[in-house]
Amino acid sequence: MAIPKVMGTEVEYGITVKGDPDFDPISSCVLLVNAYREDHAGEILWDYDQENPLADARGFQVDGEKYTPNQQENIARNKTLVNGARYYVDHAHPEYSCPEVTNVRDLVVHEKAGERILEASRREANALLPKGAQMLIYKNNSDRKGNSYGSHENYLMDRRTSFKQIVENLMPFFATRQVYCGAGKVGAENRSAPVEFQISQRADFFETEVALDTMVKRPIINTRDEPHADREKYRRLHVIVGDANLSEYTIYLRNGVTAIVLQMIEDGTISKSLALRDPVRAIKETSHDPTCRKELQMDEGRRLTAVELQAEYLEMALAHFSSRSIDPITKDVLVKWEHALECLRRDPMELDTKVDWVMKKAMIEGFMERKSLDWSSPQVEMLDLQYHDLRPDKGLYYLLERQGRADRIVSDEEITAAIHQPPTDTRAYFRGECLKKYGSAVFGVNWDSISFGVDGEPIKRILMAEPLKGTKAHVDELLVSSPTAADLVKNLRA
Repeated sequence: MAIPKVMGTEVEYGITVKGDPDFDPISSCVLLVNAYREDHAGEILWDYDQENPLADARGFQVDGEKYTPNQQENIARNKTLVNGARYYVDHAHPEYSCPEVTNVRDLVVHEKAGERILEASRREANALLPKGAQMLIYKNNSDRKGNSYGSHENYLMDRRTSFKQIVENLMPFFATRQVYCGAGKVGAENRSAPVEFQISQRADFFETEVALDTMVKRPIINTRDEPHADREKYRRLHVIVGDANLSEYTIYLRNGVTAIVLQMIEDGTISKSLALRDPVRAIKETSHDPTCRKELQMDEGRRLTAVELQAEYLEMALAHFSSRSIDPITKDVLVKWEHALECLRRDPMELDTKVDWVMKKAMIEGFMERKSLDWSSPQVEMLDLQYHDLRPDKGLYYLLERQGRADRIVSDEEITAAIHQPPTDTRAYFRGECLKKYGSAVFGVNWDSISFGVDGEPIKRILMAEPLKGTKAHVDELLVSSPTAADLVKNLRA
């Protein structure tokens, strides 16, 4: 039986400083991250000792050196937040990794909280810039100069499920799911064929099927084997093929449907072979066809559109749950998935309040019609970028939301609460509450550990190898009975 699909996302944001001729992205990212302040005291390290990004899921270690910053750089580039998230500088981008959650609705809440946190720190950073300079943050995937940055998803999986089986069943799914979770993009990049508008921001940048890289020769399926949990029991599927989405409905479908397919893989209920002849070609062909009618060449000779291929997965999912108990959120995801595919089959523009790429396309086409412009206009490209602007008063997605033209999944109140409150049903609760209560005593943090410096003694590292332990139900009594970090360490050893 499939294990619970604990999940999370990591979003790299685009950054620039308008009015600064000497713009340096790395120093701007450091300024941005450090502009965000929380109440807990102390300078907390990110525990790189607990990471191994060179382990490959195919069973070997890749040659290379693991980057470990010195202590000063570590503190300057990393923040662990009281909501259980990590906010940090990744190469030349600010990145927000939301806390672990147990369901896709909570994931929407916490990913959207990340947007609010980025915008709050942007405002604080702007106050520190020279007069006339303004920092801008975009939740997108390309700088239009040939550089792409990621929006990654993570899912807990059973280690007993073979990686070969995961690859075979996921490849066609990942090559085509963009029809309901693409962010939309004007034009093409990375030497791809010219196109006026395409479904995905990322599709042009995928060049191979399976590999460990995330920045060069990007693969549709990434092989990083870094579980951040008990390695004997779990793997963390690190998904790099998705777009950075703003629509709550799109995020909900993106992660919710993927979690369902992963559950089916673990339960062995994917009964059809849907292998594509050339997945790398298929992901681009799908993206470059906003009509969603392009037929893709299957391995066994058939030709299916991306929507038809997704419908095959849906049919198997409905069969999978027909004889199993189903929770309300999973049931809702199935209903919304089926509805999205029905709309895409008839006319994708029926999803103009739900799916990012359709919302963006409808907005741009309305503007072009009013202004008598075509897709080659610089104004159109600017609108594309403006859709992803995190400023609530400037970002075009947020304009659509205020106008009631963006379907919501969660409330503003839930998002605001998630800025300061961790999920209660994963180990993120223990991490976040420890920062609130013992902040000055926390020495270092990783997803699966937290370390304390107590009374001048050697650092005490508490391992958290089980993502579903450390919950509110599991640790609240312990936290209440531990007024200090020393008490906590003592009580844990008792």
